Amino acid sequence: MAGNFTSPSQVDLIQRRQRLRRQRRVRVFQALWRGLTVTTLAASLVWVTTLPIWLIRKPEQIKIEGNRLIPSQALRSLVPIHYPQSLLQLKPEAIAKELRSKAPISDVVVNRQLFPPSLTIRVVERYPVAIVLANTSDIQLLSQNSIKSKETAAKIGLLDENGIRLPLENYTLIQHSIKLPSLKVIGNPEYYRSNWSTLYREISRSPIKITEIDFQNPANLVLKTEIGTIHLGPYGIQFSEQIKTLDRMRKLPNQVSLDQVAYIDLRNPNSPFIQTFESKGSVKPDSP
Repeated sequence: MAGNFTSPSQVDLIQRRQRLRRQRRVRVFQALWRGLTVTTLAASLVWVTTLPIWLIRKPEQIKIEGNRLIPSQALRSLVPIHYPQSLLQLKPEAIAKELRSKAPISDVVVNRQLFPPSLTIRVVERYPVAIVLANTSDIQLLSQNSIKSKETAAKIGLLDENGIRLPLENYTLIQHSIKLPSLKVIGNPEYYRSNWSTLYREISRSPIKITEIDFQNPANLVLKTEIGTIHLGPYGIQFSEQIKTLDRMRKLPNQVSLDQVAYIDLRNPNSPFIQTFESKGSVKPDSP
C-alpha cells in the first residue's frame, strides 16, 4: 500500500528559509562576539602588564637569597632586565639559565611577586675549596694583582668539593677581588678528577693543615703540610690510612727540627720514616 505524502506548501518553504537565515546570523554574531571577547581580553592583559604598578623599575626590587660568597649586587647585575620592565613579561627560566651560565652557582629558582612587584632569586652557590694549577711554576700567578688579568685568570681554575671545575674568570668578572682557597692542587686533572670527592673529604677532616696536593707525578702523590712535605706513592686504597698516620705524627715538631726534614715517607703507613737533609738518611719517628 503506497504511503500518502503531503508536499510542503510555498509558505512552509519560505518560513524554513527565514529560520535558516536567522540561525546563520546568530552563529555569525556568536563568532564575532567570541572574537571580540578574546581580543578585548588580550588587549586588557597587554594593558595590565604595562601598568606602572607591575613594573620592575630598579635593581633593589630584585631580592637575592642563599648567597654567601657572591655579593647580591653582583648577582643583580647579571639578571637580564632592561629597566623599567613589566614583571609579567619576565621569564623566570630564562633568568635562571642566564645566571647559571655566568655565575658559579649550581641551582637557581626565580619567583615573581605581584604585591609588591618584585623578583626573588634563590641561589645555591658552588664553594671553591681548592685552586687548580697545571704546574708548580703557576703558583706565582696567584698574587691578587695577577688574577685581575683575564689572561691570568683563564689559566687558573677552582674546584668545589665534588670535583666540579669552576673557572676563576666567573668570580673575577663579578667581583673586584676574591679570597682564594688556601689549598692548591697541582697537576693533570685526569689524575684526580674521579677520586676528588673522597680525597678531599679525607684531607678536610685532618687536624694537620694541608696546603698543597701535587699530582704531577702519578707514581708519587706529594702533600705539603704544616709539618713538612709528605710522599705517599701512587694514590690508592690506603690513602685514608696514610692520612690517619699523618694525623698521629702531628707532634713531630716536638721530636725533630722541621728545618732538617727533607720529606716524610708514608708509602707504607704502618712504617713511616723521615728523610733528613743533613744525614741523607732516614729517621723513624717515635710512636705516638
